[in-house]
Amino acid sequence: MTGAAVLRTTGDHVLSLTLNRPESLNALSPGQRDEIVRLLSEASATPEVRAVVITGTGRGFCAGADLRGTGTAGERVAGDVARTLRTGAQRLIAAVLDCEKPVIAAVNGTAAGLGAHLAFACDLVLAAESARFIEVFVRRGLVPDGGGAYLLPRLIGPQRAKELMFFGDALTAADAERLGLVNRVVPDDDLDRTARAWADRLASGPTRALALTKQLVNASLDTDRATAFAAEAAAQEINMTTVDARDGVRSFVERRDAEFRGR
Repeated sequence: MTGAAVLRTTGDHVLSLTLNRPESLNALSPGQRDEIVRLLSEASATPEVRAVVITGTGRGFCAGADLRGTGTAGERVAGDVARTLRTGAQRLIAAVLDCEKPVIAAVNGTAAGLGAHLAFACDLVLAAESARFIEVFVRRGLVPDGGGAYLLPRLIGPQRAKELMFFGDALTAADAERLGLVNRVVPDDDLDRTARAWADRLASGPTRALALTKQLVNASLDTDRATAFAAEAAAQEINMTTVDARDGVRSFVERRDAEFRGR
């Protein structure tokens, strides 16, 4: 469906989600945002899906939330904004962080505001050379939302995060890679191919082990050592009940490659 706001394709255990509103640089509408949340939830519960890629059409990855039709400050009552964020932008970022399958952002162009945070919430970030990342909130007199003040300090430290959020300057893909916000920068023409190659590798891996690893890493900066060690031990206990873990151990003893099935 080329007219859909979110294009969905599935093949070889990889779910590809493409934001498809190029005329607005893929600014996220509420319906589009809710669809992504739903699809990520489905991916977690679908054994056949073992990796996810999020990208955009046209010149933009995602220009942030589509603010048209949100009304003026005088029309709001206390609690409206907080509720909108909680059920909207924050819910989207949580859906990416909580997805039980590895999620790759293939940033094809401008990623601004919530769009930048959507990319940073992903487990791996690939960026085209033409990509730009912009903490645009300060330009509009706004506090960063969509999890920005949670994500950025954990990725690059508080001083760097404040620099990006205080000034709102556009960050090139190369600079984003240098800071640690991006795993790899590739030529524009190679973005889709590289994202697919990474997704294929993840989709052929031990899916449950990857899910538990993601959970441990995401929680690590919010817990003390004792809690982290206990969570690690519990995760390994759970993981050892999986088919993939048992075959992985046998493959080591038998000196062969493991054949992971995502179970």
